[in-house]
Amino acid sequence: MTAAGDVILETKGLVKEFRGFRAVDNVDLAVKRGTIHALIGPNGAGKTTCFNLLTKFLEPTAGTISFNGHDITRTRPARIARMGLVRSFQISAVFPRLTVRENVRVALQRREGASFDFWRSEKTLRRLDGRAEELAEWVGLADFVDTAAGDLSYGRKRALEIATTLALEPEMLLLDEPMAGMGQEDIQRTAALIRRIAKDRTVLMVEHNITVVADLSDTITVLQRGAVLAEGPYSVVSKNPEVVQAYMGSGHGAALAGAGHG
Repeated sequence: MTAAGDVILETKGLVKEFRGFRAVDNVDLAVKRGTIHALIGPNGAGKTTCFNLLTKFLEPTAGTISFNGHDITRTRPARIARMGLVRSFQISAVFPRLTVRENVRVALQRREGASFDFWRSEKTLRRLDGRAEELAEWVGLADFVDTAAGDLSYGRKRALEIATTLALEPEMLLLDEPMAGMGQEDIQRTAALIRRIAKDRTVLMVEHNITVVADLSDTITVLQRGAVLAEGPYSVVSKNPEVVQAYMGSGHGAALAGAGHG
């Protein structure tokens, strides 16, 4: 049983209906502080809808969401971000014609409460360069600070998106399919970056790559048809007959059985 103080994000009886269809069905979720928690399931399981509820892209039909003990069920997304709960890869603070440094600097302006004032004097903006370059280095982009974001490889664009998210100084990151569309080298680099992020933050991610989920996650919640099918560490969840059956039906059963901490 998890102590209340150890839980940073919690849902109770979360429901989302679309014209009578329950995409999310009475989901109870408790994410422990300082962990990497994965939300997985076969296609159509309700993962994306659940994620959109947590990040307020959608409003729930029923149930509650709390962050750090505060009810955020009806709180606006911008307010939630200021509270320290930030969704990465959806932040849209990456501008292709701006350099890596300039992109991170825009996010730092946002953290300071300023609007994206591109007409501000260069001198005013330059004072943010040191921190922008630190964040770029932290995500492995030290050699690319003067490169336009549009010229980066796909994996490095994702790293830049993480840097702009970290500029907001989040307490918890929600990562939406961080490995989608990546080759093996980028996957390894991004997985290592997520590990670093999680050393002093909480991470909740939706991810299809079962090998990544097995290697990174402390806890896994498996959804099927909008409801929680199983929850626990990978070693337990991967041996659950209902989970294996759900993934076998989706064609991912072999991947589920074969992934592990190898």
